[in-house]
Amino acid sequence: MKRNLAYALFVMLIAVASCSFTNQSAENFENDDKDKLLLDLITYVLEKGHYEPKDIDDDFSVSVFEDFISVLDPTKRYFLESDIEDFEQYKFQIDDQIKNTEITFFNVVYDRLMERMTGAKAVYKEVLAQPFDYAQKETINIEYEDLTFAASEKDLKERWRKQLKYATLGTYDSKITIGEKMKDLWEKGDKDAEKPLTPAEAEVASRESTQKTLDEFFDFVDDLERKDWFVQYINTIVDEFDPHTFYFAPDDKEKFDMNMSGKFEGIGARLQKKPEGAKVVEVISGGPVWRDQRLEVGDQILKVGQAGEAPINIVGMRLDDAIKLIKGPQGTVVDLTVRKVDGSMEVISLTRDVVELEESFAKSANIIKENAKFGLINLPKFYVDFDDYSERNAATDVAKEVERLKQEGAEGLILDLRDNGGGSLKTVVEMAGLFIKDGPVVQVQSSGQVKEVYEDKDERIQWDGPLVILVNELSASASEILAAAMQDYKRAVVIGSKQTFGKGTVQNVLPLDNIVRSNEHGDLGAIKLTTQKFYRINGGSTQLEGVKSDVVVPDKYSYIDLGERDQANPLKWDKITPADYDLWEGYIDYEQTVANSKKRIAQNPQIKLIEENAKWLKSEQDEMKISLNYADYKAEEAKDKAKLDYFKKLSEYDNRLSFRSLKYEEELFTKDSVLREKRDRWHKNLAKDVYVEEAINVLQDLKMNNIKRGKLASVKG
Repeated sequence: MKRNLAYALFVMLIAVASCSFTNQSAENFENDDKDKLLLDLITYVLEKGHYEPKDIDDDFSVSVFEDFISVLDPTKRYFLESDIEDFEQYKFQIDDQIKNTEITFFNVVYDRLMERMTGAKAVYKEVLAQPFDYAQKETINIEYEDLTFAASEKDLKERWRKQLKYATLGTYDSKITIGEKMKDLWEKGDKDAEKPLTPAEAEVASRESTQKTLDEFFDFVDDLERKDWFVQYINTIVDEFDPHTFYFAPDDKEKFDMNMSGKFEGIGARLQKKPEGAKVVEVISGGPVWRDQRLEVGDQILKVGQAGEAPINIVGMRLDDAIKLIKGPQGTVVDLTVRKVDGSMEVISLTRDVVELEESFAKSANIIKENAKFGLINLPKFYVDFDDYSERNAATDVAKEVERLKQEGAEGLILDLRDNGGGSLKTVVEMAGLFIKDGPVVQVQSSGQVKEVYEDKDERIQWDGPLVILVNELSASASEILAAAMQDYKRAVVIGSKQTFGKGTVQNVLPLDNIVRSNEHGDLGAIKLTTQKFYRINGGSTQLEGVKSDVVVPDKYSYIDLGERDQANPLKWDKITPADYDLWEGYIDYEQTVANSKKRIAQNPQIKLIEENAKWLKSEQDEMKISLNYADYKAEEAKDKAKLDYFKKLSEYDNRLSFRSLKYEEELFTKDSVLREKRDRWHKNLAKDVYVEEAINVLQDLKMNNIKRGKLASVKG
């Protein structure tokens, strides 16, 4: 969502501002370091270019104060209460320091953190030198946000003891469990079997493993430079404006550019920082995680190891630093210690690879039910090459797939936007035009500017048959624009989660070097800035509220916090005047079809099981008090295993639909066995998909008004 008039005006504003910053750099920054220059540039851009700039005042100061400390010490295992009391003299001064390009608060906190980390090295070694008593009845609270900072060195050491015991418990259990399996083989004389450890030996070995992990973690931290910590301070300030505005240090900007190109070496998963580890928020199609199928959205990565080496604990680590450990050259192996969504622990080894862009492109399948044929198009994102729009983009690819499905006799069409996080605004407008005659698709509002209405002006309709759009909680941004437009026109029935992600904002990336023409500090990185909001054609924003499905179908994420409303500092919901548009009159039974679908959903046993599973996953996620008693740990593990076995029925479901690749793709299979494998796996998963099954039912129910099918959306004036 990058090319528009408002952005052009914003670039012009920055170009004019660059002249003044050139002079300021010579006059005021001559003796200042790069940190102060960055602070000045970024706050200027935020104040002048952000869609909804915040007042940098005392309230802002308090938020930065609290959030920066939370970023540095999320599990509260470094700072003491006395440290926080020392810092509080700056609680209402940070806004003034920002305005005066002072970084005293950062320097004080950074220096104290380095001191506390040095002390922590001695503490964890002292704690791990003593055995853990797993027969003792005690618990740990992992709701770190609710914890106060330790009042004394003694209290801090006790906190470390519990956290280290918690971190070691899983390793201890693993060694005990393996020992029990090896015992029978060992007693039978199997010389290749590993000698089983006694409980005492397992306890010692598990502590040694934890210490090695922490030693490597602190070695890694010692390699960080002051500038790495300062980037966190800058982004704490930036994050106060909204969750999608972000500062990229030079190295991070390079990674961002690489990600935008669609190819990178890694495991193929997007992560989000959490106090208890790195949370998987997206699995990229075609990557190692996608192929392996064991790591899924909602899982927490706790430790990262390299090809069988001792893992490093990433709990409390910066997300960027954790990602550096996880990424690596193609062909190398990374070992991930993972807490699954259901609470179970697992070590997953993955071979890094170049994540293939091909699986980010649109793909389609024929669906056969009895004697009828339907088409499904899966669109992972709204991709585009901004340097060459004609190279390849989501709109033209979907148009090709629609045409191919028509030629193969599709009677109805499903557009699957589940897990689609968005992308290019231009492709959304063009794609919507495939299904309507002409008319508005989305409205865009820049701060203080007249709204812009983005319209489909091409009167050709590529698909005028029944249409269903599938969405879920991870459908965001451009996906929400398309689903909302088709819903407002009553052109499609939207099936999926209660509401989609709720991202209704537009970002642009601005290299900071473009602002300072004369710069002695080298590459300054870039800022991704929220510059606009978009609105439905009915005038409502998708921000926070997302798109509410016509037919609500629960999924495993139904009760888990994933949306924009669960992010820090989201922009508010609002509305503007609606655009002029006419409802599509191609259906004669739209409301009745929706009503029929809701009845089927309410009576479907598979849907009820999905709902039950979603509630259980939420209850597991909300369990923050964990027993450190081994007997209790095993009892809870057994209970969870029973639940997991019960929910295995979900993956055994058969929707009794047949799935087949299109003819052009089947011809490619003779030369591309990997593509055949990907499509076979996709079809196998689709055959278990109750949402696709209901989409086909809806397509069968939709009756077309052949007399009025030519009367589609049109702009009144």
